[in-house]
Amino acid sequence: MACSMRSNRYSRRAMAQMNVVPYIDVMLVLLVIFMTTVPLISPAIVNLPNFSNADSQEKTPIVVNIKAHDQMLVQYKEGNNPYEQEMSGPELLSFLKNREQSNCEQPVVIAAEKTLRYELVIDLMSDLKAEGVKRIGLLVKQK
Repeated sequence: MACSMRSNRYSRRAMAQMNVVPYIDVMLVLLVIFMTTVPLISPAIVNLPNFSNADSQEKTPIVVNIKAHDQMLVQYKEGNNPYEQEMSGPELLSFLKNREQSNCEQPVVIAAEKTLRYELVIDLMSDLKAEGVKRIGLLVKQK
């Protein structure tokens, strides 16, 4: 009888541990699903133009440097001679209109100081578009 009393005293207690085996099974099933579907997903491929496809006789652009206090410095080439000239907004538009007759579709690149108001650059771009300049770009510095 003493033996049976002892076994009752050491009877099974409820386990306070969490059974993680089902969670591991679910995780392994998800891992297998992801491993089989990832190779089937095609990444977005962007076909960029090669340098050999680009026009090698590209005209040198007219660079408009907008500095603080609305000063515009225009850099352009006539033949092989580079020129640099300070202009105002209306002078620039008339200059580009005159050049448009001799050099159709000449690109114009705008370079502005970092501290300049964004509105000035957008206004200049819209004025250039209104004057018929078809190719307008922004000059940025690479990091």
